[in-house]
Amino acid sequence: MANQDKPNSATSTANPSASQALQTTEEENQKSCWVCFATESDDRLAAWVQPCKCIGTTKWVHQSCLQRWVDEKQRGNISRKVLCPQCKAEYIVVFPSMGTFVALLDALEEITHKISPFIAGGVLLGSIYWIAITYGAVTVMQVVGHREGLEMMESADPLVLLVLLPTIPVTLISAKMYNWEDSVLLFLRKYCAKIPALAYILPFGNVDSERSALVSGQTTNANNSETHLSPTRIFCSALLLPTISTIIGKLFFRSIQNNLHRTILGGLTYITIKGALKIYHKQMLYIRHSSRKILDYTESNLKLYRGATNVHSNENRDDTEQVV
Repeated sequence: MANQDKPNSATSTANPSASQALQTTEEENQKSCWVCFATESDDRLAAWVQPCKCIGTTKWVHQSCLQRWVDEKQRGNISRKVLCPQCKAEYIVVFPSMGTFVALLDALEEITHKISPFIAGGVLLGSIYWIAITYGAVTVMQVVGHREGLEMMESADPLVLLVLLPTIPVTLISAKMYNWEDSVLLFLRKYCAKIPALAYILPFGNVDSERSALVSGQTTNANNSETHLSPTRIFCSALLLPTISTIIGKLFFRSIQNNLHRTILGGLTYITIKGALKIYHKQMLYIRHSSRKILDYTESNLKLYRGATNVHSNENRDDTEQVV
């Protein structure tokens, strides 16, 4: 009797594990969409799919829900690959065959989509190239004279013109990017600061001993920020240089008959005057920055400086309100 009771007890202890395994299997087989969270009992007619390597409750999804989710990920590009957010498996998307003609149209569409950026880039570069040629030709006629420029370009080899004319704006912009005023200013600070006549024209200021290194060849951060030029300013200044040189040459060097010589002198005059003004302005900014002081945080300083600032701001605000 004891021998007969042991298997019975073993069977009774095995029954809970078997029922638990059966319940787990039923839960895994229960279909639940991970997009809309609906179950199989909610819609008996819905089409289900197991599109990836996920297991458990996340392996099932409605066909319609998955297609909407794939459309959101592709954003109109049906050739874009879409992966499962959990297991990272790529979804297998199959399209029905629509015939040879539709396949040919699809291939043409794909080729057009791929080559369009290259065509647009070529058109853009070609436009820039021809604009550079036009600017070079106009600059030649402006510098040497209209008739002389036309005769020069007509007598020249067209291939040479196609190569040399675009280099004119490129050379102007490249030369403009070199800031020669800073080099001259550093040289004057280092070697000419003690010349009385030059110090009268270009003040060098009294700089503390701790900042003597700056005076002898280094620039401050404020000076560097002031000398920074934007690309648009460099571009405009470089391309307007021939026109300004021609105007100044006609105004101040009328006695010179040669148009090229007159334009060159006008350009040198403009560059020299502009450079001298920039050197003077940068030196004054340098002196202002080197001579600054930070005051003690006292009531008197607050009233003297912060109060003055507030008074000026209030006056400006009152003037604005009166105008309005």
